[in-house]
Amino acid sequence: MSDKSPVHQVSRDQRIGARRALLEELFNDFYDDRRNIYKMNFFRGVFFGLGSVLGATVVVALVVWILSFFVQIPGIGGAFQQAQQQIETHQQK
Repeated sequence: MSDKSPVHQVSRDQRIGARRALLEELFNDFYDDRRNIYKMNFFRGVFFGLGSVLGATVVVALVVWILSFFVQIPGIGGAFQQAQQQIETHQQK
């Protein structure tokens, strides 16, 4: 029997349907009230956004700090200083 046979396809579809039904049942058992779902997703989104902003701030601060070490190097120091200044001006906006 090949993987493309109708019997294999029906069996595969039944397994997928059974998994989907089980997941829906678990979801509906865990969350009876839609209002709680919306509230939880709202707070999850707020904290995700806050974490993203804080994480980006830390990354930018680290990049500026690391670039400050290369400012003293002759030849390429000017380029690093210019990059550092551009990052700082974008960060202040």
